Amino acid sequence: MTKPTMALTEFVEKGADADLLKQMIQFVAQRMMEFDVESLCGAGFDVKSLDRTNSHNGYRDRLWQTRAGDVDLKMPKLRQGS
Repeated sequence: MTKPTMALTEFVEKGADADLLKQMIQFVAQRMMEFDVESLCGAGFDVKSLDRTNSHNGYRDRLWQTRAGDVDLKMPKLRQGS
């Protein structure tokens, strides 16, 4: 009988699939951070709005260590606050 699930470490050790998994983790993390920054600012990046409370101010590079391997992230910065 085969196992219907696979441990993450076994999946990563398979090889080429590890890159796909890291890319998926990076994409989801980046989008979540962007949505969070947009909600904190009151408007999306490069969107003019009277409701804007803060501004996006570039990115910081960060390395995130996960079970799938190291993932390079661009952490959004704000002009005011963190």
